[in-house]
Amino acid sequence: MAEAPGAECRLCEALPVVGMAKSSCECARKARAKGEAEERAAARKAVIEASGASGGTYGCRRVYAQASADAGGDGAAIGERAVRGIMAQRRLVARATRRKRRHSPYGGEISEAPENLLRDERGKHRFHADEPSGPWVTDAAGFRIPAGRACLSPIVDCSGGMPPSWPISTSPDAGMANPSPPGTCKRLGGGGHPKIRSDRGCHCRWPGWIKICKENGLARSMPGKGCGPDSARCEGFFGRLKMEFFHGRDWSGVTVEEFMGMLDAYLRWYRDVRIKSVLDYKSPMRYRRDLGLAA
Repeated sequence: MAEAPGAECRLCEALPVVGMAKSSCECARKARAKGEAEERAAARKAVIEASGASGGTYGCRRVYAQASADAGGDGAAIGERAVRGIMAQRRLVARATRRKRRHSPYGGEISEAPENLLRDERGKHRFHADEPSGPWVTDAAGFRIPAGRACLSPIVDCSGGMPPSWPISTSPDAGMANPSPPGTCKRLGGGGHPKIRSDRGCHCRWPGWIKICKENGLARSMPGKGCGPDSARCEGFFGRLKMEFFHGRDWSGVTVEEFMGMLDAYLRWYRDVRIKSVLDYKSPMRYRRDLGLAA
């Protein structure tokens, strides 16, 4: 009686039918197992290297994109599920944010506040820009370490989230804030009159800052008083920066000058190397170069 379709048969019965010796079958099986083991080892190595190169800041999706890009089509393809499994096995977890302390840089109405130019007729903000002449956002952030304090005042271009300029100082004064607009204009080139969005802090309401914005053709914009969500775009940049660079590290023994140098190196890496999913897994600088907006 013939066996039903799909019924299992023993190896010794199948080999004579296909004309293969048992030794050949075992050799092929071992070679396949060895190849699969080598592929798994290569995948693990690629995932670990991609995570390590980011300083532990990449999650599974960006590790998957970076590992695939590094393979360049020459290595074995790595699936996203495989990347998740390897990261879970190796405990490679991206840094997570932590609760923020309450802080207000508001220094009083020292000058007239400009109009909120980024809010449309429906009351919604338009922070997105497809061209470098779109809105820029700026703010100040402080970093406290055992050796002292450092302050940062970058300008972030809303077209791709690139920070063209980021003065770093030990004090949030005019010497820190004033170089941002000229440095950004020089970096991105001329053309258009971008809107520059800041909070209502005193460092963006001094006469010197107002004069610099006028000289560079920048239209100033500020949110309403006490309206934190209106500055969400720049606060999001600071949150990502502190999560990836600052929090979770022991800064004991690091001088303020060394910290400022490390912060500058991170911002250069963020601009030139760090990939972003919204930019098709390209760095902000590479994205601009691909569009012909940067040399």
